[in-house]
Amino acid sequence: MNERERDLLRGELRQKLSDVFGVVAVMANKFDRKLISELDSLRVISNFAVGYDNVDVGAATEKGIAVTNTPGVLTDASADLAFGLLLAVSRRIAEGDRLVRAEKFTGWTPMMMLGSDVSGKAIGIIGAGRIGTAVAKRAYGFGMKVFYFSHRRNDEIDKSGGEFVGLEELLRHADFISLNVPLNEETRGLIGRKEISMMKDNAILINTARGEIVDEDALIVALKKGKVAGAGLDVYKNEPKVNRKLLKLNNVVLAPHLGSATLETRAKMAEMAALNAIAVLKCEKPPSIVNPEVMRGFAA
Repeated sequence: MNERERDLLRGELRQKLSDVFGVVAVMANKFDRKLISELDSLRVISNFAVGYDNVDVGAATEKGIAVTNTPGVLTDASADLAFGLLLAVSRRIAEGDRLVRAEKFTGWTPMMMLGSDVSGKAIGIIGAGRIGTAVAKRAYGFGMKVFYFSHRRNDEIDKSGGEFVGLEELLRHADFISLNVPLNEETRGLIGRKEISMMKDNAILINTARGEIVDEDALIVALKKGKVAGAGLDVYKNEPKVNRKLLKLNNVVLAPHLGSATLETRAKMAEMAALNAIAVLKCEKPPSIVNPEVMRGFAA
């Protein structure tokens, strides 16, 4: 159990796990190949998250260690947060809050803090899995046109009028862009300088996935020049550190990785993570496993 008010250092993590069979891990716990090679008794890494980019799954699989995650239970909370950021940026809510708290609100005027409409606009959803689908549902409630880019078509989005398009077409047509893909070698740097240059000047980027999916430096330049109208970010390239240049921009809303941060969702995640670990240690199929092939070696 980590009872410190900080993340465990690598040596501390290795020491705590030297003789355990299972661990419920958080994203800050980095299980690279070297660490995994040093944990001879470990049989399961139960990630307290839907993402598992903190674990070298290949190394774990080679060593017969099951890797599990918590998909599904945080879908709605994450989609709510994405749409919350979208509204906050487009209607300049955080900026307005700062103005009021600084006692600079001097009364209503016709041109004061004009933002952007959300209703009737076009949203581009990159990644049409559970969370991307949930974001689309919320967009339909605002009468938005939905474009989506994904590995495969999504029947649920298609039936509601969504349009399956290529990445370039999505970037050129969307007023809002929501990132909902996992971090892997294919998606790392997916939104770079070239992709940002394709976006509308009035576009707003929402990232509740992983910080490394976006070229942060290129985004900052675009935000400063007005090439991108705004951004709502819940994740960062060097999390928990945040680029200081982002802190100085008024057209960005910054959240501290709140995607799944509701009492109900975190409770469900905790339960699922525990059940995953227990199932593997009992040589049973867990509710969610990333590398199911390792279970063949766990015959009771």
